[in-house]
Amino acid sequence: MRLIFAAMAVFLVLAAGEVRAGFDEGVAALVSGDYAKALSEFHVLAAQGDAKAQVNLGIMYTNGLGVPQDYSAAVKWYRKAADQGHATAQASLGFMYGKGRGVPQDYSAAVKWNRMAADQGHAIAQVNLGFMYDNGQGVPQDYSAAVKWYRKAADQGHATAQASLGIMYLIGTGVPQDYTEAVKWFRKSAEQGYAKAQGNLGKMYAHGLGVPQDYSEAVKWIRKAAEQGRAPSQFNLGKMYALGQGVPQDDTKAVRWYRQAAEQGNVSGQNSLGVMYANGRGVTQDYVAAHKWANLSAAQGHQKASENREKVAAKMTSAQIGEAQRLAKEWMAKNQK
Repeated sequence: MRLIFAAMAVFLVLAAGEVRAGFDEGVAALVSGDYAKALSEFHVLAAQGDAKAQVNLGIMYTNGLGVPQDYSAAVKWYRKAADQGHATAQASLGFMYGKGRGVPQDYSAAVKWNRMAADQGHAIAQVNLGFMYDNGQGVPQDYSAAVKWYRKAADQGHATAQASLGIMYLIGTGVPQDYTEAVKWFRKSAEQGYAKAQGNLGKMYAHGLGVPQDYSEAVKWIRKAAEQGRAPSQFNLGKMYALGQGVPQDDTKAVRWYRQAAEQGNVSGQNSLGVMYANGRGVTQDYVAAHKWANLSAAQGHQKASENREKVAAKMTSAQIGEAQRLAKEWMAKNQK
């Protein structure tokens, strides 16, 4: 899990209590895409110390809405609102410190600001604080503290927090291992459409962990995640088609899903796609393509892919091997940043 930006594309659309002149106009302009007017309205209020307007300016500078993207300016406005105790501003400032955007990366400062927001009940700040305890960023690694903060956000219905809490129960870090609890939290998150939780819930059904083994139900949830573009789930769905688990066995569909995962750099997807090309399953047999995908997977440390590459290389001419290597390098140049 990565740090979550508290204010990314989420605007403070209404002021609590009485409506102040200019704020509603700024919000309306923002929603309609009239960024110049929104900036004008918010700048006036922000200069007067209005915390909500300051946060909205920070968001606009973060996302480059009506202005060139400027993280330093975003930090300036977040800080002004955060110093007034505004929770979203504090969480946003914590994110900026955690990522090193507009300020030097400083995990201790990220913890400080996320904690301020988390103590006010800000769910995203609670998730981010849990993540920092989980990974020992800015604080000593403390799984129990991570669970504490994930649970606070999860109890507010935050999908990422629910998925993270599910993982803690799955592997038994910070809490006793409990597959039933893991399934419970994965399901809450998955039902909100969170792809990682959908994939994990599908795997729990596939392996019968915390639920009776049910390949059809596994396919249902894994497919939801795969269709959102989650590479590990695309690989897992391909594998289920290859094995005929929960779906009719179908090598063509297996190749389709392996390819989608492979093109995203998924190491298992690349290896499996190579195997399909080597054996002519779901595709025309092609040793050059098989070598290319096995080589790409092996380059990421997949031991079985290294073995598969050597097996197919024994059936190839030196010219074919050279072409496969050229194609692998071409793919890496195009896809690796």
